[in-house]
Parts: sequence; C-alpha cells; structure tokens
Amino acid sequence: MIPNDLHSLFWDADLDVFDPVAYPDYTIFRVLEHGDIRAFAWLRETFPDEKIHGVIRTERRLSPKSATFWALVFGIPETEIEALREQPLEVLAAHE
Repeated sequence: MIPNDLHSLFWDADLDVFDPVAYPDYTIFRVLEHGDIRAFAWLRETFPDEKIHGVIRTERRLSPKSATFWALVFGIPETEIEALREQPLEVLAAHE
C-alpha cells in the first residue's frame, strides 16, 4: 500500500505486510518528519486532514523544525503543538 518511492521512509517496517492505515500515527509521523512533496501528496490521499492535524498536535517526536513548518502549513497555533512545548528539566535530563 506504500508506493515504492516512499519505502525508504519506513526502513524499519516489513512493507510486504505493513498496512499504513492500521498504524496512522506512525505513518503520518514518518512522512511529516522525513518525507518530501511526493510523500506528502500520498499522505493527503491516504488520510484525512483531521487525522494529520491530530498527529501534528500530539506527536512529541516531531523535530522543532518539522513541527513549526507543519503548524504553518496547516495554520495550527504553535501553542497547540506538543513537540514545541517546553519539556520539564527531568525529562530533558533523561534523554541525555
């Protein structure tokens, strides 16, 4: 179900059996974080904007650069983007 030219975005999945619709948050995150314009076009054909917006709002693994970009593209206030919220110091220290 994933086009051949997008396989590199899902390097850790067995694409012979992977169903992107069954794992929407994972699929959307990968495309938003690592995809290009072709991948984004496929994403919008595959998932409704509301689902994409939800991932943009809640996915903490989005880089600040990606989160800011997608917030601008979709007109989502940065204050609603979890990846752009400041983490408590103890959370940051645990990732060092």
